[in-house]
Amino acid sequence: MRYNSKDLKRQERLMPEERALELLNTCEYGYLSMVTEAGDAYGVPINYVWDGKSSIYMHCAPEGRKTDAIANHPQVSFCIVGYVHLLPEKFSTERESVILNGTARMLATDEEKLEALHLLLHKLSPQHLEKGYKYAESSLKRVAIIRMDISDFCGKWKVLR
Repeated sequence: MRYNSKDLKRQERLMPEERALELLNTCEYGYLSMVTEAGDAYGVPINYVWDGKSSIYMHCAPEGRKTDAIANHPQVSFCIVGYVHLLPEKFSTERESVILNGTARMLATDEEKLEALHLLLHKLSPQHLEKGYKYAESSLKRVAIIRMDISDFCGKWKVLR
């Protein structure tokens, strides 16, 4: 997983890598962008968790448009939006975002799925872990887990003074 700043046109808006990683770790959801079998663009907002290394995990139904798109075209993009502040009087917006590129796949084993569900629980429901662990185990047959292995990422921000 490398921080790819060279493709950013407006280098003055490059976010420091440390802030991009902080957003990756703390934001609750992002937008997963895929290509369908028919070649159409398809994007959805979805909860995720970062493993602290080079992958993020998302849960979804075992069958559907996301799983079909990933099976046919595993190259995906994921966008996280942090701070946003509309400035109508300046006809602008202060904002920060991180875009991840990589390859997605569906996790195959119950052990892998359970590990990812536990990561999601620790991030999104830390006050309800005991109940969450039981729920995760009972949900294994009706949930799918997407693993996105991140090849590169870049953060961009705009702050007006």
